[in-house]
Amino acid sequence: MGGSAVVVGGGIGGLAAAIGLRLIGWEVMVVERARALDDAGAGISLHANGLRALDALGVGAAVRAAARPQYTGGTRTPDGRLLARMDGAALERELGTPIVGIPRAVLHRLLREALPPAHLTVGAEVTSVDRSDASRVRLAAGDSAFEADLVVAADGIGSRLRAQLFPGHPGPAYSGSTVLRAITESPVGLTTDFELTWGPGAEFGHIAFADGRAEWHAVLNSPAGVRHPDPLAEVRRRFDGWHDPIPALLASTRPDAVLHHDVNELVVPLPSYAVGRIALLGDAAHAMTPNLGQGACQSLEDAATLAAALSAGPTVESALGRYDAERRPRSQSVARAARQAGRMGQQLSRPAAVALRNTALRLAPSRLTVRTILRHADWTPPRLGSVPQ
Repeated sequence: MGGSAVVVGGGIGGLAAAIGLRLIGWEVMVVERARALDDAGAGISLHANGLRALDALGVGAAVRAAARPQYTGGTRTPDGRLLARMDGAALERELGTPIVGIPRAVLHRLLREALPPAHLTVGAEVTSVDRSDASRVRLAAGDSAFEADLVVAADGIGSRLRAQLFPGHPGPAYSGSTVLRAITESPVGLTTDFELTWGPGAEFGHIAFADGRAEWHAVLNSPAGVRHPDPLAEVRRRFDGWHDPIPALLASTRPDAVLHHDVNELVVPLPSYAVGRIALLGDAAHAMTPNLGQGACQSLEDAATLAAALSAGPTVESALGRYDAERRPRSQSVARAARQAGRMGQQLSRPAAVALRNTALRLAPSRLTVRTILRHADWTPPRLGSVPQ
């Protein structure tokens, strides 16, 4: 089965979906409202499930070559005491790959390079969808119009298409946490590949990159919408006295490089990821908190699963039914687990609860941490059918 598809949204999930659809012989157009496809952001960790999805889409080798494996690190207290050690070698033995860290912009560029430029339309925001024709879907985007056999709604957590398809859904909700993050301007001498530090109602973490630079993030319990005149100065104030290399990471950051976003999620799960000939994918379908590092990985799983379902046919509607049946239970389960991880991790603020959590982490065997990661990362993509001749 082949046809024409419009992917609404040029983020990681949307580009991956377009790559998968082209692999199985579909004509694809990605429509992105931003005028430049650069996916400005900080860093990202990719677990085995995300890397396996990228392998299925034919871009896994390029991503691995640009990424840094995460073999060393763990979770600490603000004074530097180790709570739990990350065993990247054990994960590699179990899954065939360690977790890897990569700048989000580099991952986005590699996905863009896998698509011919003619398949990308930028600066066009989809404003409405017409499903009156049972065999085609029409989209309006400003002065432009698109028509296709399939539409993939990958337009992010604030998805306009999701709101039109499910007008009674409450949409995204604030998680209670806000995140400030940046990539250092120059290489930083780090002794670990990945690290988290938990204090009361706060988390500081870093991801080391292949070029020696690093991403850092600071997550805080906060009312929604709070912003600071000098975000970097606020992070320095809030994490003053925390262990090395936190001061060095902040010292190597330009003030104008700091991004600040509230963490929103879809608390109320969608009843379906498919409506007629429209599939919802990524944050548009299951926006989750970042506490398990699974947001992008789940979007990549979506893309590989969607391509596999459509390659098997026999109709768009039946393929999207399989896609929904495979993706909705898993991704919504991961979203619930991420929410719970945040409540037991960064969001804990009462001293007694923090002390109890820290004691439990210190006493837990390292294989328990590995099993926790395996629970979500051990996923095998479905086989993509052959491209029609």
